[in-house]
Amino acid sequence: MFPTLSHTSPPGVPCVPLHADRSSLEFQPADVIRHYQEERVQEVLSYLAERSPFYRDLFRREHLDVKKLKKLEDLRYIPTTDKRDLQEHNDDFLCVPRAKVADYITTSGTLGNPVTFAATVHDLHRLAYNEQISFQCAGIGPGDVIQLMTTLDKRFMAGMAYFLGAVRMGAGMIRVGNGIPALQWDTINRIRPNVIMVVPSFILRIIQYAEEQGIDYRNTSIRKAVCIGENLREQDFSLNLLGRRIKEKWDIELYSTYASTEMGTSFCECKAGQGGHHHPELIYCELLDEEGNPVPEGEAGELTVTTIGVEAMPLLRFRTGDMARFHTEPCSCGRNTMRISPLIGRKSHMIKYKGTTLYPPAIFDVLDNTPYVDVYCVDVADNEIGTDSVTVHVGLRPSCTLPHETIVKELKDLFRARLRVAPEISIDDTELLRRTVFREHDRKPVKFFDFRKKNTQTT
Repeated sequence: MFPTLSHTSPPGVPCVPLHADRSSLEFQPADVIRHYQEERVQEVLSYLAERSPFYRDLFRREHLDVKKLKKLEDLRYIPTTDKRDLQEHNDDFLCVPRAKVADYITTSGTLGNPVTFAATVHDLHRLAYNEQISFQCAGIGPGDVIQLMTTLDKRFMAGMAYFLGAVRMGAGMIRVGNGIPALQWDTINRIRPNVIMVVPSFILRIIQYAEEQGIDYRNTSIRKAVCIGENLREQDFSLNLLGRRIKEKWDIELYSTYASTEMGTSFCECKAGQGGHHHPELIYCELLDEEGNPVPEGEAGELTVTTIGVEAMPLLRFRTGDMARFHTEPCSCGRNTMRISPLIGRKSHMIKYKGTTLYPPAIFDVLDNTPYVDVYCVDVADNEIGTDSVTVHVGLRPSCTLPHETIVKELKDLFRARLRVAPEISIDDTELLRRTVFREHDRKPVKFFDFRKKNTQTT
């Protein structure tokens, strides 16, 4: 029976596995994985019906008897949940007394009001296990030393999850935090970690600093990077412009990982680099279309998740807003779990421009790999004929001496070659633009501003 139990779990909440190895669930046949998920999802439904004010009310309104839902396909009878529900009914998602809450977390708030998440001691064990098996997927194990280049404070889940996972696994962790290239290199030279946990575009920043300071970064102890927050790959899993630029500069192993606070679960690549592996003991996943129906196999849809084994704030059929594809063909690593593609973009951020459908990450990818661009943001607004207008605001590096007219032409040519269409380009004051993008109280740069009447958001 999977998984092996590590500690006593609350009633109705699946326990967290003690060990993750080739005998664990993700290496089992697909029918074993499916049977396990059906059992666990039934437990989740019973737990929510008993403990969750929000879902108990939902089941009552929809006249649902969750005991009759036996198959994974039966979940389609349950309405989905989204970010707006969490924002408007935040406290009603809590399933335990506040006295049992061990940690409070908030989402970044870049897509609206931040949402508070609570975690019990059990949930922290679950979070640690999630990162342990994600690190193992990337070939990290006991004795490795990881330099954490993301924040561990400010109510942020990810940094804490990485730390707990490394400790559980027996790896070392250096909590440097984000930014400050000088401190990053001092730490690498002083403690000699072999892994960095990092936003991939920051790798280019520390490479630039190393080149300016004469640091021989190619001959340091670093052998691999586990990357968050930005795509490294195209939909065919080849490296994108950002990934290629990093590899051209620094030939280290690159692993992508995707996660969110709401999921409490990550999808990490293995060495094959063919998508982020699903952890079926922790989460059940669907891809849905606009009407809430499952998309045909191989097509893109909105990732919708049901968390398994969460005690404080479980989520049922939660629409993440992220567009992706599933890959189910066998992986050379031996895991039989579904793999998730690089994110296509956020559903709410889809842009219709000159007859072409775009998502902001595709625009970012071009700008991240243009050497004279120091900082940028993208504005989308309604125009006078009712379609989207797109303007890219660019701040240039001090070393750039090209005329602005030349830069605008080159950027438009790059966009046409990459995306088939070219947005409007505005060359702005670099420092003013930097203050717009890197705001004091935000955890990550705000590079997308959506001024359309239907959807005023930033990310």
